[in-house]
Amino acid sequence: MGFQFQFEPIFAEWPLILDGLLLTVWLSLGAIVLGSALAVLLTAARQLGGWAIGLCVETYVELMRNTPFLVQLFLIFFGLSGLGLRLSAAEAALLAMTLNLAAYSAEIIRAGVDSTHKSQREAGLSLALTKRQVLQHVVLIPAVAKVWPALSSQFVLMMLASSVCSFVSAQELSGATAIVEQRTFRSFESYIVATLLYLALALALKALLGIVGRLAFPRVSGLARVRTTGAAS
Repeated sequence: MGFQFQFEPIFAEWPLILDGLLLTVWLSLGAIVLGSALAVLLTAARQLGGWAIGLCVETYVELMRNTPFLVQLFLIFFGLSGLGLRLSAAEAALLAMTLNLAAYSAEIIRAGVDSTHKSQREAGLSLALTKRQVLQHVVLIPAVAKVWPALSSQFVLMMLASSVCSFVSAQELSGATAIVEQRTFRSFESYIVATLLYLALALALKALLGIVGRLAFPRVSGLARVRTTGAAS
């Protein structure tokens, strides 16, 4: 007896799938904004703080980068609950994604900071700029511009990793798909739809981050270089 695809039962559950999709988008965008801000703060602390602060930041980054994201999620959701701080599944997921993404992003940004030549910092200091101003205008902004493609890839990976959050009952896309599968008994069709939606989300996020990069860092984008070359010729 041949297998027949039946997507009608899956599409009949579209409100649940849509809710899961929207939660995935909300978690991803929230983690990107909050994680990026925290990563910048960690980078600034590394550059401006003393050795003790630098050691704390390094310990945090290595801890988050060398432990499974699922374990971190469980620690936040179940561990904090045991200490009396109860978070909803969505709140725990957002916190876990933010902390994890911040560690990876801070390490990526550090690569961009390390690529800044020492003479550029010295030039900024010679112009009577403070260390904070040199870090912000001479080091940090160009560093983020250099590593923006790597940061964008990390953001997309974090969005895809949000599927793990269903393990704490967060009904994002993968969690909603599991419920649809249980209701319809159509496993193959359910996860085909989920796969296509994740693919669409990844491509849309990649395109959005590309636009953000061109708008935020026009002088270092490939489009800006093409325009500059064309104007010069």
